[in-house]
Amino acid sequence: MAGQILAGIRVLELGQLIAGPFAAKTLADFGAQVIKIEPPGQGDPLRKWRLLHEGTSVWWEAQSRSKQSVCVDLRQPEGQALVRELAEQADVLIENFRPGTMEKWGLSWEALHAANPRLIMLRVSGYGQTGPKATEPGFAAIGEAMAGLRYLNGEPGRAPVRAGLSLGDTIAGLHGALGVLLALYQRDARGGQGQVIDAALYESVFNLSESLLPEYSAFGAVREPAGAALPGIAPSNAYPCRDGFVLIAGNGDAIYARLMGKIGRHDLRDDPDLAHNDGRARRAHELDAAIGAWTAEQTIDTVLAAMREADVPAGRIYNVADIAADPHYRARGAIASVQSASGLDVEIPAIFPLLSETPGEIRARAPRLGEHTDEVLKQAGLDDARRADLRKRGVIA
Repeated sequence: MAGQILAGIRVLELGQLIAGPFAAKTLADFGAQVIKIEPPGQGDPLRKWRLLHEGTSVWWEAQSRSKQSVCVDLRQPEGQALVRELAEQADVLIENFRPGTMEKWGLSWEALHAANPRLIMLRVSGYGQTGPKATEPGFAAIGEAMAGLRYLNGEPGRAPVRAGLSLGDTIAGLHGALGVLLALYQRDARGGQGQVIDAALYESVFNLSESLLPEYSAFGAVREPAGAALPGIAPSNAYPCRDGFVLIAGNGDAIYARLMGKIGRHDLRDDPDLAHNDGRARRAHELDAAIGAWTAEQTIDTVLAAMREADVPAGRIYNVADIAADPHYRARGAIASVQSASGLDVEIPAIFPLLSETPGEIRARAPRLGEHTDEVLKQAGLDDARRADLRKRGVIA
């Protein structure tokens, strides 16, 4: 089996919180050396988000695995100069500050590219680096709203809801990581130079919007929120059982016939108007009512067993306790275990996707703040005296 596919690629991560660091985490999973620049003091704010153990978020253990932490004060000119030196030796620089911030620090693309023409720069922001909204602050929630996702989430006539996860950030991070891989291929396989990847949160979510815009463009149709249903594709919904809800997706033509046969609705199975999705979509409420009447008399386990017998896609609606206990997750190795710097055993999502020849690997736990400052700067050519001077003046920590 070959080594990790990104071994030898050096990534300088200047981002904070989710989007940029998620892109860097993805690259680290497949072998890239990720040097995370953090401000002295508290470091990346994610260290203090949600549930903490001995002062550090357990989320940090998933987001920052296999990274190295270097503390540099970017508010000081010496800190900015130090990052420019590190960028000269890097393959990739990732940042997710508000546009203009890097330029204020003397770390513009033009300056970095002039010093290192092979450098690839991933810039993640709310609205992109150009356009009338470019300099406005943008978080995932706002990007999801602007891309139309929030409008669709929820029950008809009620306030929109969020998914409960920062989808805009992670989706943008994945787009950013894809952009980095494309740019590396262009540079290394086709003899190109470095380039900028401009990944906007709202555009990353918008890219996943399926038929939303084509339907509006062609027909003036505005898709409305529909709760658990999937408008225009039927039957597919969450259906009530005696002990909760179950998801059933019977929207394939042959699958639909098996589903209706299983619940004893041969009249709906054999109705020629319902043989294909366009006809079923027009009568989705009728189909949902028929399926719901059957599931309401069953337990979730009984429904799932029946759907397996009929070869109909169906599933339990998992909370995280269900995920942790599920044998399929364990059989696939989808859950990894790490020990934090404080000694806590933490389970985190494993590495995805699965590559047969060059699989990813969690090479190290998430770092303590500034844990690798001396190691990385020494490798970069800073001798003991210079590091001591920078530390004395508070430029590094």
